[in-house]
Amino acid sequence: MSAKTPTEVFGENVFSDAVMRERLPKAVYASLRRTIDHRQPLDPTAADVVATAMKDWAIAKGATHFTHIFYPLTGLTAEKHDSFLKPDGHGRAIAAFSGDMLIQSEPDASSFPSGGLRSTFEARGYTAWDVTSPAYVLQAPHGTVLCIPSVFISWSGEALDKKTPLLRSLVALDAQARRVLDFFGTRTSLPVLSSVGPEQEYFLIDRKYALARPDLLVAGRTLFGAKPAKGQEFEDQYFGAIPARVLEFMSDVDEELCRLGVPVKTRHNEVAPSQYEIAPIHEAANPATDHNQLVMQILKSVAERHDLFCILHEKPFAGINGSGKHLNYSIGNKELGSLFEPGETPEKNAQFLIFCAAAIRAMHKYGGLLRSTVASASNDHRLGANEAPPAIMSVYLGDQLSDILERIATGGAGKSKTKKTMHIGVDTLPDLSRDPGDRNRTSPFAFTGNRFEFRAVGSSMSIAGPQVALNTMMADSLDCLASALEAAMKGKPATPENRNAAVQSVLRDILGKHGAVVFNGDGYADAWKEEAARRGLPNLVNTPDALPILESPEVMDLFTRYGVFDKAELLSRQDIYLEQYSKTIRTEAKLVISMARTLILPAALKYQDRLSSGAAARAAAPGSYRARLAGELEEQINALALAVDSLERLLEEESADALSEARRLCAAALPLMDEARSHADALECRVSAELWPLPGYQEMLFIK
Repeated sequence: MSAKTPTEVFGENVFSDAVMRERLPKAVYASLRRTIDHRQPLDPTAADVVATAMKDWAIAKGATHFTHIFYPLTGLTAEKHDSFLKPDGHGRAIAAFSGDMLIQSEPDASSFPSGGLRSTFEARGYTAWDVTSPAYVLQAPHGTVLCIPSVFISWSGEALDKKTPLLRSLVALDAQARRVLDFFGTRTSLPVLSSVGPEQEYFLIDRKYALARPDLLVAGRTLFGAKPAKGQEFEDQYFGAIPARVLEFMSDVDEELCRLGVPVKTRHNEVAPSQYEIAPIHEAANPATDHNQLVMQILKSVAERHDLFCILHEKPFAGINGSGKHLNYSIGNKELGSLFEPGETPEKNAQFLIFCAAAIRAMHKYGGLLRSTVASASNDHRLGANEAPPAIMSVYLGDQLSDILERIATGGAGKSKTKKTMHIGVDTLPDLSRDPGDRNRTSPFAFTGNRFEFRAVGSSMSIAGPQVALNTMMADSLDCLASALEAAMKGKPATPENRNAAVQSVLRDILGKHGAVVFNGDGYADAWKEEAARRGLPNLVNTPDALPILESPEVMDLFTRYGVFDKAELLSRQDIYLEQYSKTIRTEAKLVISMARTLILPAALKYQDRLSSGAAARAAAPGSYRARLAGELEEQINALALAVDSLERLLEEESADALSEARRLCAAALPLMDEARSHADALECRVSAELWPLPGYQEMLFIK
């Protein structure tokens, strides 16, 4: 750790506002701030000045290369490093970085997934500087690089990345939110944006165990592994004392992220053994998305330095909790604060109630779309289990807000439930305030005081996709409510009484049409599945069920109407994600076959041979333990071999289109993989530990 305090090192590797103010001429700085704060077009004449200042600052920190960081549709971070060096024609070199080089670069676009937007022979693609997310210097043991957050588009202008649609969705959200704010006479000089705080969960195990597990290395999860004697049932891991080795790792992660300006706030043990969480303070959506990508990158790189292995897969270990990324979502800006802030008397805060009603309508109309944004082969293993919400998208409002909206729907708000006091009964403790509503961890989209928490995002996912959907859904609902409010006031004086009547009328209409999505109960209960079906809420259990939503007329209309995606861009994403799903299942299935045949079956057969050799074996009574164990081994060996053979035959075929293939693998391959696992795990419980070729759950999860 550095000798400096966190406040001293925070953001020191970021080309921040303070650095720009210090290094740029006043006019250039003012021009750049107008672009950042008010979304005005970038002045090309200022680019050379900014580039020179950025280059000099980065070189002073040891940078030798620069890269336009972008986020292709793999969901990962991509970068191409270019040197600052340029030959001067006299046998020497100079450091060069122009405005043109800052604004735009050209990586090869042919090898990234494009879903048909680009052919393999069409190689040209562009990265373009995203001025609203600050550049930074990434220092590594073997080099330092200036990183410039960028969008990634094709030669013909289609979005090939996660960032471009996010920026477009923010434009749509701002335009429609302002219409509602105008109705209430609320003014702001800044764009109305979404802000998020993603809580990142992950597993951490000793690296030597991961290196001995082909499934962890390639697939990110264990495809085999018997349940240990102790899992998480004692609930002794959650918020427990952080092991010294892990705390040292966390401290290094915190310091690196602190230098990069990532406002990390929380770290703690999670529910499952060897599971942890890191959470930042809320930020504007775009830099927060870039920062979450950095968090995942830093977790992995720092873990390697500590001989640890960081696992971001949603369900790396069967039988215990998986990992999510709770996305805390709000709307507003520095001048307005959160527009989901209810205030002391939320029943009187008409503006707050309109924004909440917009969220309710958005979830009711487009819940299936939001579900599709968190659909993946890995997240399918997690959704609906004890640590994750179900696949049915619903809204939890809590007692206070539900009470207010129910009163409005039936004719009047009345007085809201307020915070109460808890009398602890301990003399040395003060009385504590109690919120008017509990939290509901089974809800996918829960109101938590001044924001909504979307709990269904997978731990390995980019948070851009869910935000694109949320921002566009909210833009559509705010558009609808603004139009309704404007229509209700048409031809009437803008008196408080008329405005209040318009708000009451619009709220009653929205709650009457869309209140079915509100559910404050247990999302895990079977009764909720039946009730949700009666309410008309979709239950999209797996990825092949969820992704076709992207080509529905309603979703097509939503995204094209607000300029977030055109039809080709949207269809390309459906194709890419279906293909990624099928590739994931096929890769895992091939690993199951390979590991079973080269590791598990040989170990079981070797142990079986040991049991059947020698005079003692020949003399063993038919009912002895040795004989019984030999019979059990034979049964499980044959069953495992049969399941593997069936899986191999299944992989020899392939459906003609991406959706049919995804559905076929989901319906047939996954059950065969589970069957193979059940027999392999039974063998693990019978074969001598000295012969078993894979580290077990007990070693991986409990040896720190």
